[in-house]
This record gives sequence, C-alpha cells and structure tokens, in this order.
Amino acid sequence: MSSIDDLLQNNSVNDVSTDDGKKSDTVLSVPVKKEEKEENNVEEKKEQKVEEKKDGLEGHFSSAEEKLDEKINIMKGKKHEDELKIKAQNIGLGHINLKGIPIPADVLTKIPFDFCKENSVICFYYVPHGKTRIAISENVIDLLPNIKSTLPEEFSKIEIEWFLTSKPSFEAGFKQYERIPKIKEPVRGVEINVEDFESMSNQVNSLQDIKEKIKGVSVTELVTLIVAAGIKTEASDIHIEAEVDGIKLRYRIDGVLHTAAVIDKDMWQQMISRIKLLAELKLNITSKPQDGRFSIFLTDDKLDVRLSTLPTAYGESVVMRLLRSKSIGLKFSDLGLTDKWMRMLTKQIKRPNGMIITTGPTGSGKTTTLYAVLNELNSSETKIITVEDPIEYELKGVNQSQVDAKRGYTFDKGLRSIVRQDPDIIMVGEMRDLETVDIALNAALTGHLVLSTLHTNDAAGAVPRFLAMGAKPYLLAPALNLVMAQRLIRKLCEKCKKPTELKPEIEEKVKQLVDNLPEEDKQKIDISQTQFYTSAGCSECNDLGYKGRIGIFEMFEMTPEIAQVILSNEVSEYKIRDIAKKDGMFAMVQDGIIKAAQGVTSIEEVFRMTE
Repeated sequence: MSSIDDLLQNNSVNDVSTDDGKKSDTVLSVPVKKEEKEENNVEEKKEQKVEEKKDGLEGHFSSAEEKLDEKINIMKGKKHEDELKIKAQNIGLGHINLKGIPIPADVLTKIPFDFCKENSVICFYYVPHGKTRIAISENVIDLLPNIKSTLPEEFSKIEIEWFLTSKPSFEAGFKQYERIPKIKEPVRGVEINVEDFESMSNQVNSLQDIKEKIKGVSVTELVTLIVAAGIKTEASDIHIEAEVDGIKLRYRIDGVLHTAAVIDKDMWQQMISRIKLLAELKLNITSKPQDGRFSIFLTDDKLDVRLSTLPTAYGESVVMRLLRSKSIGLKFSDLGLTDKWMRMLTKQIKRPNGMIITTGPTGSGKTTTLYAVLNELNSSETKIITVEDPIEYELKGVNQSQVDAKRGYTFDKGLRSIVRQDPDIIMVGEMRDLETVDIALNAALTGHLVLSTLHTNDAAGAVPRFLAMGAKPYLLAPALNLVMAQRLIRKLCEKCKKPTELKPEIEEKVKQLVDNLPEEDKQKIDISQTQFYTSAGCSECNDLGYKGRIGIFEMFEMTPEIAQVILSNEVSEYKIRDIAKKDGMFAMVQDGIIKAAQGVTSIEEVFRMTE
C-alpha cells in the first residue's frame, strides 16, 4: 500500500473537497487537445458573424430612415421656397435661393460683414454702371424700409433690385464670407497706447500747461506729450527749433504760431534721435535736410505726421505737419462758400470736362478745397485718380499716386500715365512746369475734368501765370472753366466773442469795400445796422479768442470776353480782374467783410489775411 501511496503522490493527484466538506474523486491535470481548441474557435467565429449580420441589418434600416427624413426635408424646403416665391411676387420683390450659388468675393464685400450679419441682407450681384441685386432674409422683411435707409452710402447712387430669400438660403450665402481671406494689414507707423495718450492729453488743457508738464518726463514721454498737445490744441504744425539758449517749442494754431515752451538743450540729442527713429530718418545725417513721415493710430482716428528736418546754426530744426484723417470728411457747406460761389462751383464741377484751378499761397487751404470737391464727386460710377506730392490724406474710393523725384516719377510722367488709365476726374497736386501744364490742358480738352492748384496771389493772376510758364493760349482759353483764389481766416470763438465798435477810419474803409460789391451782394449788408464782433479769449479757445478757420474766396468763370483777351496775347492781371468784376466777381477781402458782418470773424482778422 505504501508503494501505491508513493506513486499517487509522485503523479500529483489532488483531492478536491465538495461543498459538504467531503473529498471528491481524484482529478488529474490532463492537457486539452489541439483539435478541441480549433473547434471552439470556429464556433466563436460563427457566432460573431451572426452578430455582425444583425448589426448590418439594423444599420441598413437606420440609413434608410435617415434618407427618407432627408427627402422629406428637401420636399418641405422646396414647398417653402415655392410659397416664398409667391409671397415675393405679391410684395413686388424678386425671389432667390442662394444655395449652391457662388458669390464673387468683391461683390460679397460690397456690404460689410457686420452690416450683413446684423440686418440679414447680402449682395449677390453687382455691376458698377448697372443694377445691383441684394437679397433680404424672410425673417426681417418687415424691416426693409429701415434697412434701405441705412445701407452704405455708395448704394444711394445706384439702382437696386431687392430679392426675398429664405432663412436657410440666406445662411448658405452668408457662409461664403468664411472663404474670403482675412488679410491683416501690416501696421505702418507707431502706435500710441490709448491709455498713455489719454493720460498725456488730459494733462494738457491749454498751451500754458505744456511748459509745466514737460519737466521731469523721459524723452519718449516728451515726444508723445508734444504730439498729444498738438492734437489737443488742434494745431496744424509743430515747430521744434534749436536755439542758443534752448529748444523752442511752437504750435501753429489756426495759421498763427504760438510759443508753448523752451526745453532744456541737454535733451536735444536724445530728442532729435527719437523723432528721427519715428520717421525712419538717418540718425548720422545732420548736415542735410531730410523728409519722412510716421503714423499714430488713435482710438477713433489716424494721425499722419509729415516730418521735415533742416540744419541750422545751433542744430536741426524740426517741423511736424499733423494730418488728421477726419479732416477729409469736409463737405462743401463747411468750406465757407457764399451762396453765389457755391452755385458757381457746383455748376462747374458737374461739367464732364475742363479745368478748375484753385490758387493761393502755401497753407491757404487749396488742397482741402480740392478734397472737398473730390468727396462731392466720388461715386461708384466715377473713376478718380490723383497725382500728389505728397498724399496728404487717404480718400476712400480714389486712386491716389505720389510723385517720387528720386526715382524719376514726376508730375508730368504721372499725369501722362494717368490719362491712359481711363479716368473721369484727374487731380494734379500742383502745376509746377510747362510739361505738366500741357498734359493737363490736353486732358481737360479730351473728356476729363482736371482739378489742380497754382501759386498766385489772386484769381486774376492765374491766367498770366499760365502764359508765363509757356502754356499755349489756344489750349488755355477753351480748357479753363473756373479759377478761384482763397485764404483761410480764423473764426471767432463762439463762447467768448464780444461786440465791438469799428474805429472811424476802419469803418470808412469797410463802407468803401461794401459799396464796390456787385448790386445783388451789396443789398445784403447795411453797415449802419450791422453788429461787428472781436476776440476776447477763454479756456475753450486757449485764450486766443479764435477757434477754427473758414475760407474766403474769389472766383470767375471763363467767358468769351476773357477767352478773347487770352487769345489776343495782350493779357494782364488787371484786364482779367476788370472783366471778372463786370461779370460779378468780388475780392476775397469783400468776402471776408461779408463773413465779419455775419459774426463769423473779426474785421481785424480779415485785413490781416488780405492786406
């Protein structure tokens, strides 16, 4: 028995206990055969295939349901579009389904993204000289009258066809904005932090404040403060001049220079370096003039600063011209034109061809007047091209070109190229030489309206000036439509102007000028009953008594008599002036007296600018 027990133990026999604690039969650990494993795998695969077939059938039925739902939705959509088409016909609109219709990016962007999103309208067809088609979503159709009145200004001068579209259709069209590339324009110039600018601006309320605030600030802060003060005081130019005792800081406000402060000369080198860096000028060149520009991006405006340096005995003189973008929004009504001049100028700018010239010294507002004319003429049906030196303001919708003498791009070359660009209106910054004059006159005679400037003291002097430059009389006489001269005079501050009595000699002079007015204009002024005003000074106007400027003008149209004088080769300024006066022209000084009689300016200011 013991031998049997030993054998069993050696073959690893295990006793397995049952639940009742009794030992069961002995079980041997015997390995499973390979054939049995394969049979088990086959069975599992069969079961798996059965399950997959079940899932496939369920997926098939689910897909069929989805397709059915999709077809039902398509049918519903088609039915809704048919109903919408009938509704559109009933209210006098067209109908459009924008699904699947590609809209060109340049057409889509005729209406800005934000306006499109807010008002649920979309431009899907645009022809510059034809009809424009705009779709409006069905959910805002009741707001159509209001939407029409708030469309971008360029749509006010073109014919529009309106189309009704469903909400899903509008959303399909609106999605096409997503494919328009988002181009981020590189920032040109220097950005002044809004908080810093406002902080500097709040510290300066008048010219007197600048002197105290410049003490103890860094060079970077000083330059920012100087420019911020220029904006706050509405200066047109900032003059920084090195002198023997220090750096003089002056602001030109309404055409008159005012000294604001004298800066410590020890700061000069750092200060001029900072200014040159802003304008991208060469720091190491101090013996030659340099020109540059930089931009300052404000919260609601953009300020372009045109900068010029000039070597002087004690260092470089710096002048910064401040060009505000907002200034280009000037309208005809803001120029200061009398009713008579307004009618004359409006008549001439509506002509399809010819030349309009504005004259006056530098800083007399000639360019501003021309920009106001361009703003008046600017529309989607008109192509306007300018050649300027430099481009003072950027005009939306106008092709502006800047001359560059260093690269050989001059007024005459620019003008010659412009004529080949099929423009309707051409603006030439200045008539500087005979070649430019010849090209401009020929352009004016071949179907283009040409606007330009000339440096003469009055309107009558423009014709002799043209002839002195070498212009051909037989081109000048038929090409010239209108000549006007102008000056800018300061307006009295409305808050502090006060009544005044004219001195006897001044009153007599004013009476003579009024008596020489054309009869229709003379009747509007009664010197004995007119109250004149003078300047006083308050915090609103920096204690200057004046705030803002307005134009005074004289102008005449080309007439057969003036044309005959030009062709006779016996032209003189006096002859032209006498003929123009007979035709109703009055002088700038008389225009100024009319404005003084209206309380706009003072008699002293009128005589200061015209004598």
